[in-house]
Amino acid sequence: MVKGPRTVICVVGARPNYMKAAPIVAALRRSARLAPLLVHTGQHYDPDMNERFFAELGMPAPDSNLEVGSASHAVQTAQVMMRFEPVLDSAPDPIVLVVGDVNSTIACALVAAKKGIPVVHVEAGLRSGDRAMPEEINRVLTDQISDLLFTTEKSAAANLAAEGIAAQRVHFVGNVMIDTLVANLPRAIPPAETLATAGQIPAGRFALSTLHRPANVDDPVVLGRLLDCLAEIGAGLPVVLPLHPRTRARIDAAGLTGRLDGTRILALGPQGYLAMLGLMKAATLVLTDSGGIQEETTALGIPCLTLRDNTERPSTVEFGTNTLVGRDPARILAAARTALATGGKAGRIPEFWDGHAADRIVAVLEDSF
Repeated sequence: MVKGPRTVICVVGARPNYMKAAPIVAALRRSARLAPLLVHTGQHYDPDMNERFFAELGMPAPDSNLEVGSASHAVQTAQVMMRFEPVLDSAPDPIVLVVGDVNSTIACALVAAKKGIPVVHVEAGLRSGDRAMPEEINRVLTDQISDLLFTTEKSAAANLAAEGIAAQRVHFVGNVMIDTLVANLPRAIPPAETLATAGQIPAGRFALSTLHRPANVDDPVVLGRLLDCLAEIGAGLPVVLPLHPRTRARIDAAGLTGRLDGTRILALGPQGYLAMLGLMKAATLVLTDSGGIQEETTALGIPCLTLRDNTERPSTVEFGTNTLVGRDPARILAAARTALATGGKAGRIPEFWDGHAADRIVAVLEDSF
């Protein structure tokens, strides 16, 4: 009896996962030996944003939506585990593929590992060295229970070896985020269109900023200082600031809305992938605390100042256009002035960030399973 393709359950939970999973799902759909089943945990649950991202990335509608929603880390992780187990029970001989480092990643990996189902982790081995970050805990634990670990940069292999993970489980395949960027760059929405829709059009050049890490937005003092920094940069160069809903809520709760008044900070609502890609592509400078944007700016050759003291993506600093500047206002402003005066840090694209990482992943999966 001829068996059909083996099911690979691809898990997404938050918007950064969509860009990582989209090229993998597409590559699996081209395989004769493997077939994707897309599960959305609902960790990010805004319908408009979810539908916009899925449509822009050409992803099929999820085969299953667990509709977990927002909660504390413990409650959210537990809910994902409880709701994911029946999905596994209904799939014959599945493989579970998780991406990134969100709560859904560790939750679904843990359920699969306890049931003896193979676990595949895409974007394995990245480490910030900061255990205060919930994402760091998710990364370390997911890697420990994964059967196959796919890495985006060579430094990840050393991290995994130091944690006792056998080299034969690790495969350096490149960065699936860049697969998505390469595929969609011709479709990026021009900044003028995005900003006109928001009723705000800066003349000529602009900087782009995003803020969402708890260390940056949960403390009103830190958040206020960062907004003041952006306002000072904006005096010379308008700053486009798409606001994560959580960041907007923190600004409002801290009474910091007035810090945006009378400045050249152009505060926008959450943007879709193609709009953000267009803004990044055209920006003179990017200031962010996002891991994904560190990678995307390196691929685009755009100078990036990361508003953190550490990064789990060291290749963006070693090879790319990224500079760690922390949260000190004086350091941020000095780095911004230097970047604007000199054109910013030049870099090169890391190895295998070439748009074909998903094909390499599926080739290994076909060989392994």
